[in-house]
Amino acid sequence: MISVDVWAEIRRLHRAEGVPIKQIVRDLGVGRNTVRRALRASGPPERTRGPRGSMVDAFEPRIRELLAQFPSMPATVIAERVGWEHSSSVLRDRVAKLRPEYRGVDPADRLSYCPGEVIQCDLWFPGTRVRVGDGQERVLPVLVMVSGFSRRIEALMLPSRQGGDLTAGMWELLTRFGGCPKTLLWDREAAIGGTGKPTVVAAAFAGTLATRIRLAPPKDPETKGIVERANRYLETSFLPGRSFTSPADFTTQLIEWLARANRRHVRAIGARPIDRAETDQQAMLALPRTPPATGLSSRVRLGRDYYVRVDGNDYSADPRFIGRFVDIHASLVEVVIGCDGQPAGSHPRSWQTHATVTSPKHVETAAKLRAHYQQHKTAGTRTHADGHPVQMRALTDYDARFGVEFHTTETEHTREAQ
Repeated sequence: MISVDVWAEIRRLHRAEGVPIKQIVRDLGVGRNTVRRALRASGPPERTRGPRGSMVDAFEPRIRELLAQFPSMPATVIAERVGWEHSSSVLRDRVAKLRPEYRGVDPADRLSYCPGEVIQCDLWFPGTRVRVGDGQERVLPVLVMVSGFSRRIEALMLPSRQGGDLTAGMWELLTRFGGCPKTLLWDREAAIGGTGKPTVVAAAFAGTLATRIRLAPPKDPETKGIVERANRYLETSFLPGRSFTSPADFTTQLIEWLARANRRHVRAIGARPIDRAETDQQAMLALPRTPPATGLSSRVRLGRDYYVRVDGNDYSADPRFIGRFVDIHASLVEVVIGCDGQPAGSHPRSWQTHATVTSPKHVETAAKLRAHYQQHKTAGTRTHADGHPVQMRALTDYDARFGVEFHTTETEHTREAQ
């Protein structure tokens, strides 16, 4: 078979120059039939090569047997099972070609969203540790939310991945969006829908906003591919080269960076997120005037040490409420303690672990109560709950009343005499 340049030269000499076929044969040193085929051809010659055998052909039947039973078996294991002793790349190529026949193919559709239709949500865990005080450094979750229509990204660092903190984070980010979409798409995060349906906390939050929480199928990250790509974008474009003095500093830097990132041109939508944000917001549901219940809440009986535990940290409460039930509510920034409508304590929320947060006022109150208790105990009286003194009787009076006699030993008499 002649090359393309020889084919082109034959056609030029014969059709443009009028050179006879015999002379072309002599000048170019090709055969007469080759010249005639070149002149009859409607296009340049294509060099094709027939199938060639490979040393892996003899192993293919055994490879197919293994893939039929174990479609996900790694190529290295297959090589061991079939006794392959040659180049590993040759076997890997053949296994990659055969595997889809047995495992199947899972196509990922490219979806388009209407304005206000969906916001995809996910947790991103940055590799950089953040200082949270008292010498501690932690890897904290970052809630990332991306609009399906405008591709606008909003994100916020959270102290934990508990349901109350996630709903508090969602509420704060939705206020940045200026509305609520018809659907909030989550994966099966334990505090949102680890059992396959929304948790009570998540369902209550969605009901207050008149929206719905849709859970992605298990092991199907492509369902929320938009936010997954946003996580990777944050990991590669925001995080490198930065250091953070606190979670608040992390969020501040992130907000400043997102203001620029949302002005970039997104090829998938052919526009900038900031240019489509207003259309997206107008199609969203209006946020309720009364914020939904978010944060961590609990109710416990206050012990003698007058501390309550929230997310692994201890916070002091007013000791006057010892023995009574107190209500605890923790937002992203504050821990508030109350008892029957009365304030029992308020502290900035600590993002540390195993920290103890104490109010000097509570310590002072505890000291006064302790001194009052010791004073009445020494005087042989105690104070009743309504304030009147109660006389304390000696234990020997009760022994005499019930006819209990104790015989002291000689050692005890000697000790008493001393």
